[in-house]
Parts: sequence; structure tokens; C-alpha cells
Amino acid sequence: MRPRVLLLPGLYDSGPEHWQSHWERSEPSMLRVVQRDWETPSRQEWVDTRSAAVAAAGPQIVLAAHSTACALVAFWAAQTGGRVRAALLVGPSDTDAGSYPPGPVGWQPMPLIPLPFPSTVVASENDEYVILERARAFAQAWGSEFRSIGLAGHINSTSGHGPWAEGRAMLAELLELPEADGSPAP
Repeated sequence: MRPRVLLLPGLYDSGPEHWQSHWERSEPSMLRVVQRDWETPSRQEWVDTRSAAVAAAGPQIVLAAHSTACALVAFWAAQTGGRVRAALLVGPSDTDAGSYPPGPVGWQPMPLIPLPFPSTVVASENDEYVILERARAFAQAWGSEFRSIGLAGHINSTSGHGPWAEGRAMLAELLELPEADGSPAP
């Protein structure tokens, strides 16, 4: 059975030219998780919405998260340990940094515990929302593979990532990982 991909946008959602939107349009099996409040979100509300989306999507879930949604994955995993097959965590915003936008509630401190599933953190050398060293520290704490893609901004439509074929290839690698043994993740 091919895993289903849940697209997890960050703050302000992902506009029509964002790579997540391109992927959603090109692949009907990719589902966007829609949050009620995209601008001043409560962490717990986003965690609850994400939990419901995972439960509704069934087994064999792979996550494709961007920005604040990377923090969402870490908070969700720390709180529920819910089962997913793997996660692609792109441009993780540093919710503890002074550059993190005001308004969101409950996003500090960033959980720095291992994720109970394979994951890849993709970061840029000039992301305005996370310095490369901090993104690398997230990957290390979460037990994720780390990939720097050079000077790529926040890895969104503003930085010219449109359909982002390189990211789609990284997602394909995660989709090819063998299925877990069937037991819930710790």
C-alpha cells in the first residue's frame, strides 16, 4: 500500500505558488491539513487538528511539513507519539528565536527529543526564520537526516521554490522506506 502524504503548511498557510500547493494539485493522494487560525495559532489547537487528520487518513502516513509545521510535528510527537511512517521537515522555523513572528501561542520551547519515525530536515543557509546551526541542532535532537540546500531562503514561493523537484525527490526517498513492523511508535 502506497503511503498517503499529509501536507502541513506553516504560519499563513501555503499560497498557490508554494511547493506544497503545487504538490497537492499534482497528486490527489496528497492531503493538506487545514488549520482554523493561520496567523495567531494556538499550538494545542494545531496539534489537535493534526492528530485528527492523521487518524482520518488511516495507516501509512508520510508528513511533508514546512516552517512552523515542523515545530508542530515535534510537539505532536512529544505529546502523543502518534504513528506515521516518516516526515520531511522543510525550513523549520525556530520558535525560540527573536525572528519568530509574534502572535502564535504556546510554541516555546521547541521540543528537542527524538521523533519516533524516520525524518529528514531540509534547511537553507540564509533562512530568515532559522539559522543553519539551529536547524542542524533540531535534526540531531530529532534523530533526523540533515540536508542543507545552500542559499535557498525560507524554501517557499518567495524564494522561488514553486514545484520544487528537489524536495519532491527527497519525499520520494521517504515514501520508499520499508513499512514499520506494525506496532505503534513509542
